[in-house]
Amino acid sequence: MTPTRIGLIGAGYIATWHADAIAATDGANLAAVCDTSGAAARALAEPRGVPAYDSLAALIDSGTCDAVHILTPPDSHLALGLQCLEAGLDVLIEKPAALSADETRQLRDAAHRAGRHFRPGHNFLGLPSYSRLKALVASGDLGRVSAAEITWALPLAPLRSGPYNLWLLREPKNLLLEIGPHLAAFAVDLFGPLDVIAADASKPVMLPGDDPRPQSFRILARAGDVDVTLSLSMVETVDDRSVTLRGSSGRARLDYAADTLVVERENASDLVLNPLRRQIALARGHAREGLTNAAIQVRSLNMRSPYAQSFRGMCAAIYGSAPDERYDADNAVQAMQALDDALALLPTDTLIPKAPAVATRAPRPTALVIGGTGFIGRALTRALVARGTDVRVLSRGRHGPFPDLPDSVETVGASLKDRAALVQAMDGIRHVYNLARALGTNWQDCLDNDVAPAVTIAEAALEAGVDRLVYTGTIASYDMSDRFGRITEAKGFPNDMTDRNLYARSKAECERRLMQMHRERGLPLTIARPGIVVGPGGPLQHWGIGRWHGAGAVRIWGRGDNILPFVLNDDVADGLIRMAESDVALGEDFNLVGEPMLTAQGYFRAIHERLGARIRVSTGNLTAFWAADAVKATLKRRALGRRDVIRPSRADWISRAHLSRFDNTKPKDLLGWQPVSDREAFLRAAIDDAGLFGF
Repeated sequence: MTPTRIGLIGAGYIATWHADAIAATDGANLAAVCDTSGAAARALAEPRGVPAYDSLAALIDSGTCDAVHILTPPDSHLALGLQCLEAGLDVLIEKPAALSADETRQLRDAAHRAGRHFRPGHNFLGLPSYSRLKALVASGDLGRVSAAEITWALPLAPLRSGPYNLWLLREPKNLLLEIGPHLAAFAVDLFGPLDVIAADASKPVMLPGDDPRPQSFRILARAGDVDVTLSLSMVETVDDRSVTLRGSSGRARLDYAADTLVVERENASDLVLNPLRRQIALARGHAREGLTNAAIQVRSLNMRSPYAQSFRGMCAAIYGSAPDERYDADNAVQAMQALDDALALLPTDTLIPKAPAVATRAPRPTALVIGGTGFIGRALTRALVARGTDVRVLSRGRHGPFPDLPDSVETVGASLKDRAALVQAMDGIRHVYNLARALGTNWQDCLDNDVAPAVTIAEAALEAGVDRLVYTGTIASYDMSDRFGRITEAKGFPNDMTDRNLYARSKAECERRLMQMHRERGLPLTIARPGIVVGPGGPLQHWGIGRWHGAGAVRIWGRGDNILPFVLNDDVADGLIRMAESDVALGEDFNLVGEPMLTAQGYFRAIHERLGARIRVSTGNLTAFWAADAVKATLKRRALGRRDVIRPSRADWISRAHLSRFDNTKPKDLLGWQPVSDREAFLRAAIDDAGLFGF
């Protein structure tokens, strides 16, 4: 059989999963990548040896593809899908395949007219464990199934800490349209069309501008004789992504996040042994599934995670020798119809986004905030406006988190690699705040996507003649492994950063190059290094404190008995503004670290005492972390042939515990900066008012 040549339309995060799954699928070859950002398309295409295109028309005209996977934002799915089907291409579209059942029918009907295939990207239907569950139902091993509970309970961080310019946050219904297809697809594939009886939305959270979004949806439905409950929760909660079926002969629970299936059956023992045998059987089932998954991950060096398996299974089903009804277009229509019916039952005011404030004048910005939609950037932008400064926010899109400030804030889009566009964005600007960062997977990624943009922004600032460029580095670049050490701005970074984590190394390299431009070319630069930033809008699962395993468990870096360099977000914003406005700050660097307040253990005790939520806290042996990292690095180099793997260092791992104390005298003396020093006020802002759990 001739392999199907597949093009990817959209080169974002999800595209890598599709590309890897296609590479692992017999009967399919990756043939091209298309994205309106040519750089993004090339970054995905070139390592895989396929051409990149920056327009769909160019990809179609090339004749390189038989099928495409459309991986763009959902509001573009219908138009792109119709264009590809009319061009004679088979189409797989990431969920939601369209924005309604009617749009999904248009895609199905267009495929029929063109004699092509339209398939929904319901990847979790491709899990091996789901195939086993479906076989159990078909064989009658569970007896007559009377009820199904299909759950997605997973924190959605952007609801509480941004970025807020994502499609799924533009309207309340988008949250259900984004995640709901996973749940509806399971129900439709197992039991057929759903008759929705009731729907509810709850636990609203306020986006910037007091625009509410529900964080929980619950849908009650029937499919024949089966009562179906679809539950979607996005608050900070224990991860529960599961399908539970209750039948007359047994109960099955599929954990589709972990690719495990455990079946509980009745037994014929007497009343004393019956519950014991049941629990032993459950324990055996859990142990078998856990050991099987562990063996798969060890053998594959974690290249076959459950999520990866779902995409592989989907591609194998679609491009295999026989059609697979799981990805039938009619199933896509039925899944979207269930969501449409649920939305129709919700109160109208739940689904209407708050109208943005009406502008009375055009902003006259004198400050440019790059990264203004992030956690620190939002606080900085609002602090500037509160002081009477209009702000231009540079963002990937034009949907910024400031709908309540139309007179004072404008959002513009520009590539951080486009010097001319950056110069234009700096027109009329006095102060530029660069809060941007990019996390690379190797050092070259960091040079291309973090260091190079930082230099380009600085070049643009010189050309535009701005008064001050404030760049945000990180305290993570310091060696903080000495428990008795004291860190001031005079300490400097290690000369050799090659064994440091990529984030710390990349930020240090940015600082080095920008300071060189200050000395040699007069770049009006000030550098800020915020500590562990907390406060309203910040995340519960802060990785500056420890390694999180869901909302309920964290392994802190080290023993957790040393004072951590916490700082409130509003204090950071105040410090950044002072750096831009102070003449004495020119050419200086400042560590924005608050007053000594809490250890890691103390922080979690305070959360328990003030919010009533006990988080399971474990201490972390950083030497063991380092040793494990060294083993993984060796395996990646030798087994996978990776030459870009960094050499782990013990000091780098121990530095994550922030053992050394920070001295914040310099910003206080030179800038008059006064971070919150009252413990109760700090805890109120960092915990009580932070919305850590979303409700």
